[in-house]
Amino acid sequence: MSNDQPCGALLVGSVPLETAEAVFRTAAETLGDRLSRIPDGETGDRAGWVAWQGRTFKLPGFELVKPGPDTYPPTPRFRPLPGTDPAAAEFGELGYAAAALDSYATFARLRDEGAVPAGTRFQVSLPTPLAPVAMFVVDEAQAAVEPPYEARMLDELDRILGAVPHEDLAIQWDVCIEVWMWERWLPAPFAGVEQGIVERVARLSDAVSAGVELGLHLCYGDFRHEHFHQPTDAGVMVDIANRMVAATARPVDWVHLPVPIDRTDDAFFAPLDRLVLPPDTEVYLGLVHSRDGVEGTRARIRTAQEHLPAFGVACECGMGRRPAGRGGDDEGLRRLLATHAEVSAPRGVPA
Repeated sequence: MSNDQPCGALLVGSVPLETAEAVFRTAAETLGDRLSRIPDGETGDRAGWVAWQGRTFKLPGFELVKPGPDTYPPTPRFRPLPGTDPAAAEFGELGYAAAALDSYATFARLRDEGAVPAGTRFQVSLPTPLAPVAMFVVDEAQAAVEPPYEARMLDELDRILGAVPHEDLAIQWDVCIEVWMWERWLPAPFAGVEQGIVERVARLSDAVSAGVELGLHLCYGDFRHEHFHQPTDAGVMVDIANRMVAATARPVDWVHLPVPIDRTDDAFFAPLDRLVLPPDTEVYLGLVHSRDGVEGTRARIRTAQEHLPAFGVACECGMGRRPAGRGGDDEGLRRLLATHAEVSAPRGVPA
């Protein structure tokens, strides 16, 4: 077992403060020497992950229908009307590129002023196209709608790549719906589930230009600080990480794996023994939780180090579901960020 503290920290994406500037300043003040990259917090409309994308599916020839009694997710979704070819769906701007470019201007200014450490990258966290499609399109039309939505998402990615200097940029793909499909908790709109998922994520990852950092955030979802479903252990995440990184032609700079709050047992972490990633791929374990602070986090760290000596720390998911910002629990958020700092060592500095 290693007695060292984990090195460095990752902010998965959403940080519930009121503005991107508040996120950049707060993250830099609390975790500046732990972070290689800082996201803009997915503030405003984006706080609910892909919820804001529902409006992009209000397309000609589609109607909104109520969920059936056994439908999951249990939310209204769009269905093509008779005579409509769902494969011909034409999506307008999704909003991810516009948000990223606006936030990058703030990030660059703060870095130039010294409020953000030099060398820190601007992180853009994007959902895989399958996620909004699975959430907002009826099952029978998802296979047809996914390709045009993916093409639109890749256009948004290209706009970001064309506007942000590559040495300043880090792109993270949020891989959540795919984890549910791999676990067979959600039906996949394609055969050969595992291989189909791997091919999709590898295709997205290879679209990220050389010189731009690339990360994968594996996720089991987050609702009121609980996963939508609890993993048996880290085995599925290890399998997904191994296969996705191996299938990606370009380097994957980091992988994030969530850890439930109640798992300090060896059985959960034992599959990490078979995590086989390139030496330069950083691993972040999402074992920082607000409800048990430093003590609980260190208990999970101790067990994890029996199977994975070198890793950084993170929350299990984005922080966007925390009641902060606009009069909410900003102090609680700062304590959560401070926990990251207390349980980790600065990057590049031995613990």
